Amino acid sequence: MPAQGVSRIKSKQSLANTAARLVALLNDKGIKIFARIDQRAEAEQVGLTLRPTELIIFGDPKTGTPLMDAYPSLALDLPLKALIYEDTTGDVWLCFNSPEYLAERHGLATIPFEAVVKLLEAAAG
Repeated sequence: MPAQGVSRIKSKQSLANTAARLVALLNDKGIKIFARIDQRAEAEQVGLTLRPTELIIFGDPKTGTPLMDAYPSLALDLPLKALIYEDTTGDVWLCFNSPEYLAERHGLATIPFEAVVKLLEAAAG
């Protein structure tokens, strides 16, 4: 069960393919990828195990900057993040903060980021 405010999409792809599809879609739209973190590999470097887990941090400064200027606390959640992980049964999930959650959390007048959800859904498809 996802945490409050977290949207979760079951991917039809492997973790590697889901991440590659997301990166390609973001690149096609000119959305900047700030970081791509293989959390499983980081765990292994300190002698721990973790199921396949990858975090992609991305955004568009042209869009995000005015939002952060109007709603400074939004900078806590921007740039956006997509978490892709494999669960104990081998299913792959793509998780992200829901646009409604971000709007409520930061008191936004409108609900942005809905176009990003479409990209995330496409990556999981």
